[in-house]
Amino acid sequence: MRLHALGARTALAGRDRDALTRISAACGGAPARTFDAWDLEACARTADWAAAELGGLDAVVVCVGVAAFGPAADLGEDVAEHLMAVNALAPMAFLRAACAHVGAGGVLAAVTGVVAEAAPAGMADYAAAKAALATWLTAVRRERRRDGVTVLEIDLPHVATGFARRAVAGRAPALPAGMPLQEAVDAITEALSCAARRVRPAPGGGLETLR
Repeated sequence: MRLHALGARTALAGRDRDALTRISAACGGAPARTFDAWDLEACARTADWAAAELGGLDAVVVCVGVAAFGPAADLGEDVAEHLMAVNALAPMAFLRAACAHVGAGGVLAAVTGVVAEAAPAGMADYAAAKAALATWLTAVRRERRRDGVTVLEIDLPHVATGFARRAVAGRAPALPAGMPLQEAVDAITEALSCAARRVRPAPGGGLETLR
């Protein structure tokens, strides 16, 4: 909604049909489409759909994910596969398809998280998936630099969205108060507008934008 308020034409995608309907209405009837992140072909088709709806793409922002908690030895292989698919392969599929539509001056962006570097105990597979996505973004940034395309990694700390309570396995440990969602939105919006390569936690608190 922030991008719409700033004058951007948006296409929306997610798994919650009711939320999409509500946000679409708030964005002036923006086109919306449901998908499941574990369906990689659906992810790629959704990027193509958005380009067709809007007549091209200037920026694609992917924010999908699911967490699991507990010792790695206790995590079933089905859960481990699901974590890798949703947290790494789905964003990759979105952005891989978007590469055909985003040209010079455009942005490819995805949310990773501080777990990609911190690798906390009890979150091995979740952290590994986010680290895989971070590495992929770094490589694609190098590939697309000469094309004038910015690749943005959005490296967020714990944000107060209730995400940790929706884990597919285990229970989240005690967590500090999450960053207000609006603060994260402000930082992401700024980064999209200034060809930044990374948003990350700042040493003194809050978020910083690296160009």
